[in-house]
Amino acid sequence: MTQTQDLADKSIIVTGSSRGVGAATAQLLADRGAGIVINYRQKAPRANKVVKQIQEAGGKAVAVGGDITTSEGRAAMIQAARDSFGGLDVLVLNASGGMESDMGEDYAMRLNRDAQVDMMEEAIEAMEAGGQVVYVTSHQAHFIDDVPTMPEYEPVAKSKRAGEVALRERIPMLKEKGIGFVVVTADMIEGTITATLLNRLNPDAIESRRQAAGKLYTVDEFAAEIAALVGRDELEVGYTEYVGGAQDYFEQIDKK
Repeated sequence: MTQTQDLADKSIIVTGSSRGVGAATAQLLADRGAGIVINYRQKAPRANKVVKQIQEAGGKAVAVGGDITTSEGRAAMIQAARDSFGGLDVLVLNASGGMESDMGEDYAMRLNRDAQVDMMEEAIEAMEAGGQVVYVTSHQAHFIDDVPTMPEYEPVAKSKRAGEVALRERIPMLKEKGIGFVVVTADMIEGTITATLLNRLNPDAIESRRQAAGKLYTVDEFAAEIAALVGRDELEVGYTEYVGGAQDYFEQIDKK
């Protein structure tokens, strides 16, 4: 564990945290003293491994199976935060998807828009003033209204953008409750499932973004950027943190 225990006694849910960026973010937050709810949809052994790694490093974590698109799944996460750590202080909305072929045509919207809003609205009922929500997205989604993305990713990008817009519409409510809200957006992340799937469908996907951005962040690098936003109560409600490659998108918008 780090010497800085600035999140000691804080309780944090990280959705979709059994692997990848979510797992790495959870580990960094636990290292700062927070109690972490590790959320998974299907892979219990993988989530339990993350919990074990956190605990072996001296941190606190529990694994909770729960599909964020179901009321039962969302309630299970929130209840686990209450039971294990005494409440809920921070919600990191990391879970996303939509490229699955067996979940129905509307799955991307159900997961990336509807479930994100439902999770936030239900979670903030368990938070007190001073709580915080962090929404994790991608440049491909954040800029989709102005800059087209690869066709293979477009449905996901549009649904994640819809989720961000819907969450931002609730900023007045969050301000009234004294709860912070920040968005963190990044270009493609090296080594993630999404990047791997896109590269299979479009072999030039990763390299083209690497060339345009100059650098693509790794899972651990992006997780560090997400974790660094947690606990920063000076940030304006609705603040956006751009991680790597955003200049390319702004330049494309300026050219229009």
